[in-house]
Amino acid sequence: MKIKEVHVFAHDLPVKNGPYTMGGVKVYALDTTIVKVVIDNGLIGWGETCPLGTTYQPQHAKGARAALDEMAQGLIGADPLQPVALRRRMDGLLNGHRYAKAAVDMAAYDIMGKQFGMRVADLLGGAVTERVPSYYALGIGEPDEVARIAAERVAEGYPRLQIKIGGRPVEIDIAVVRKVWERVGDRVRLAADANRSLTARDTLRLSRECLDVPLILEQPCNTFEEIKAIRNQLHHAVYLDENTEDLSAVIRAIGEGVCDGFGMKVTRIGGLHAMATVRDLCEARSMPHTCDDGWGGDILAAACVQIGATVSPRLNEGVWIAAPYIEGHYDEKNGVSIEEGHIRLPSGPGLGVVPQESCFGSPVASYG
Repeated sequence: MKIKEVHVFAHDLPVKNGPYTMGGVKVYALDTTIVKVVIDNGLIGWGETCPLGTTYQPQHAKGARAALDEMAQGLIGADPLQPVALRRRMDGLLNGHRYAKAAVDMAAYDIMGKQFGMRVADLLGGAVTERVPSYYALGIGEPDEVARIAAERVAEGYPRLQIKIGGRPVEIDIAVVRKVWERVGDRVRLAADANRSLTARDTLRLSRECLDVPLILEQPCNTFEEIKAIRNQLHHAVYLDENTEDLSAVIRAIGEGVCDGFGMKVTRIGGLHAMATVRDLCEARSMPHTCDDGWGGDILAAACVQIGATVSPRLNEGVWIAAPYIEGHYDEKNGVSIEEGHIRLPSGPGLGVVPQESCFGSPVASYG
């Protein structure tokens, strides 16, 4: 089996009731990149990568499409059923740009599942649940309003809430955290996510002044070194997110004891194959983690849910998807959505979603 064609689409995802605000960044719409891989027996695989704007991470939508342009012609003739060989082939064609390679990796797993009549979750080791826990990210807001939304989401069944903080005086963030805790108590797990926007000083203050609130501090500071410097002074567990840009960073963080878990992004780490490696590393060291991404539609959401379904329940911090913030689905029948704070694992082969190609318009590039 060989790759015969690669098609790349650009698709706009407006933020419903936007903007979505986090760490001082306001997002009104996201530019997502869809990859369609066709193999010589007619099977089609779908992948997606959707960087969260241009400042969240060193990735952006036009960069993804430029990277795919560098690689795509060289992928013609590759075997999509050999994910390690495919990854090595992409690395030989282009250094870095894992977020673009992830879309091809995703499409290959979609093809593999369709070829063997298996869900991606089963290809990745086996689903341990058909109902994957999710979590809700509470955007930057005033204390009473954020607490009100938090209470509503707990009532809907979310097992975990992520409180966005940063980009403003830390006193307000402290008030938000405390107000949310007053409203929801221990009915739900809490994480305070600064998306790299706090100074070490403000991180220490927030942890000290919220000493009685059982929460996770997720990526409070900009760099690995800043977090490492204050790690032993904090009163809360720390998760890394944006600093874990590759497997080497994950291994370093675990080895040096800098964090207690991870907020992981499937495309940032390089795709489903790399994410399964992270899952296994975390399980070896009993480290909880999420399986999500920056944004994206049904294809990327399905990929996150498929790998999320394979994580040991005691370590599964949930799968975040953008569905609550965007309108409609690529696949109206099998579109991925959240119900009572959980996501049903798609039942079809591969990723389990079959996008309606017409909603993407014409490809911006085709190869093969």
